[in-house]
Amino acid sequence: MNKAMRFLAVPTLALGALAMASSPAMAADGTHSATLNELNGSGGTGSITLDVNGDTASVDLQVSGLAETFMDAPYPHVQHIHTGEQAAGECPTPAADENGDGVINTTEGAPSYGPITNTITTSGDTSPAAALDLKLAGMGGSYQIQRDDVQLTAETKAGLEAGKAVVVVHGLDPASLSAEAAAAPSDIAPELPLAATSPALCGVLSAQQMGAMPDGGADTGVAQETGSNTAVLALGGGLVLAAAAGGTFMVRRSNAKA
Repeated sequence: MNKAMRFLAVPTLALGALAMASSPAMAADGTHSATLNELNGSGGTGSITLDVNGDTASVDLQVSGLAETFMDAPYPHVQHIHTGEQAAGECPTPAADENGDGVINTTEGAPSYGPITNTITTSGDTSPAAALDLKLAGMGGSYQIQRDDVQLTAETKAGLEAGKAVVVVHGLDPASLSAEAAAAPSDIAPELPLAATSPALCGVLSAQQMGAMPDGGADTGVAQETGSNTAVLALGGGLVLAAAAGGTFMVRRSNAKA
């Protein structure tokens, strides 16, 4: 390889390697989603999509099949993002019911999903301080919360990056519990019944990956996205390397003509 070839190829190869090396393994920015499965025999289902841009997120939460009413009023269901360095980043199993009352309460579930780092409210405050604000809760057995101004805490962003952020919807039907559990006070807010604050739905948020190729191949016109910049940077590095190879070829051809 002559001096001209080395001058062209080496810095370009280094640029491609730098792009690969500087890309984060996983970033909070992008789309994260979860299917919310029932806990404590709630009978409910749900889903959530979180589109993160810096410290702000757009949220689309949909819930159905939960307890409809409580004391002749729409049941207030509170929901949060839980995470933490010491948490497992998962939904609890029935083995988490330490006192054997048939209910995994919030405290018993905490080792699995961690403390509250954000509250998903219908309006206003989305910090942990709004965790038990029933006026900002989802109402009734089926509801949707859509908002684009959720201010994420540093702890939530760290949990998203680590793949350990868990969404928990709270609120059980007391009639579905054992007599002992139905009569018990909440483990985190004794002024409320245990049913009101115990988890009913749970799901682990995961970053959306590039979708599978749609039927019909590349001519379908369906755009595909990726949840991080890693693939883009990798592609950029590949294109740079290809450019380096093309440049080297041109130098060789030019030298051959000379």
